[in-house]
Amino acid sequence: MPFADCLPSAANLSLFRQRARALLVCTACLLLGACSTVRPWINQPTAAGSPVPSSTPMAIPVVDARDPAPSIVAAVTLSGAAAFGLGVLEELKATQFELDGRPTTLLDEVGLISGVSGGSILAGYYAAFGDEVFTRFEHDFLLVNFQSGLIRDILLSPGTVYQLSSPWYGRSNALARRLDTVFRGKTFGDLRAQPSRRRLLVTATDLTTGAPFEFTPEQFALICSDLDSVPLSFAVAASSSVPLLLSPMTLRNYGGSCPPPAMSNAEQQADPNLSARLLQLIAGTYGNAEERPYLHLVDGGLVDNLGVRSLLDRAVAAGSLSATYGGLPPGSVHKIVLISVNSERDATDRIDKSDRVPSTSQVLDSLVFGAGSRVTAETTAMMSDVTRRLSLELEAARSLPGSPFAADAEIHVINLSLHDLRDASLRHAVLRVPTALTILPGQVRELRAAGRQAVRESATIQRLRRSLDNHAGLTALEATFEYAAPKSTP
Repeated sequence: MPFADCLPSAANLSLFRQRARALLVCTACLLLGACSTVRPWINQPTAAGSPVPSSTPMAIPVVDARDPAPSIVAAVTLSGAAAFGLGVLEELKATQFELDGRPTTLLDEVGLISGVSGGSILAGYYAAFGDEVFTRFEHDFLLVNFQSGLIRDILLSPGTVYQLSSPWYGRSNALARRLDTVFRGKTFGDLRAQPSRRRLLVTATDLTTGAPFEFTPEQFALICSDLDSVPLSFAVAASSSVPLLLSPMTLRNYGGSCPPPAMSNAEQQADPNLSARLLQLIAGTYGNAEERPYLHLVDGGLVDNLGVRSLLDRAVAAGSLSATYGGLPPGSVHKIVLISVNSERDATDRIDKSDRVPSTSQVLDSLVFGAGSRVTAETTAMMSDVTRRLSLELEAARSLPGSPFAADAEIHVINLSLHDLRDASLRHAVLRVPTALTILPGQVRELRAAGRQAVRESATIQRLRRSLDNHAGLTALEATFEYAAPKSTP
């Protein structure tokens, strides 16, 4: 029989294709109709005998009790565009000075890296891998078509489509799975085991209460759960879960099943201030696991779009700076530095320029960025007010016996924003970059350049540098006097 006769006819081939397509459709329907029972990762209760954190979330998690007392207490908060934040970190790394006779950089003295929403991706990466962020973060995340890959995974991957048919598995779980490759499977326990003194603070929003939920040992002590086992990808996915576009991330609440954490001095106040009462109220919502056995978390930017508000609330709640840093040795703290990186962009369309009825997408865009802009303005004003009050308090506290603050102690609160760039063309370009997990390579370069420029142009950064140089000069002068002082002879 000739080989050609063995081939199917055109009619048979067409029939075969029709049946194959029908079989695929039926298979997909069966898979979806079957409703998967897949359950994603869930947090576990605290193991018996585990140490209880020494304070509740009212404490400011900038200083780790395991570390030597720092001369500089510094924190960086990241929000929004990761590329802008990366440029800021690059310039902070390039800002060199001497501290206690050793060369260092502003970035190397940062004890806390805080991230909210898209900024949590960069914060988590830097906390996990340190200076690798400058050589690998672009390759691992910024220049990867992460968003399109996630959409293809959710819509076209049979395995993911089947998982998404489970009532326990959502779109943000698919995001967390992809982020796990970026973070190389790291957990918070891996961070704690590192020799670095950097601490990571990732903030999400509790969907039920609208309160911030922070991935810290103190917060997890309230729900009697183990933070060490939590993947970084889970925390970052929760902080980045924009409502409706992505799904909430779920934690199990075991509150009430473990010893409560020791109360801080602020919580023992006879007449706590408003900030202290609000923090106590939030903490109290997790104490009854029977009433709230599960917690659903969404984008942290809904409650704290700069990642700085909770730090300010704690500073106020403590009642005084001395109470906040009372555990440090006398005269040890010379500088308190908070750097807020604000990459909030403009709305895509200026609806005020037209008399046409705004479209649904324009309304959503304006609600997100209009409301966010108002909250940003409120938080920025709050930063200024709190800084002024704490600076006056610091002037009085640093002269008291036993104070943790040195005689030259200062507070520097620095806000770096895309809106403050002097270069009008660069400012206009970066403020129009869309908010997305993936942007164009040229936009990445522009945002990184904008981050470096924002640090160089900041007047508050320049004041901090001059203060650090003066401190280094005084330290060197004191060392010279000590060396030149005559030694007594027996």
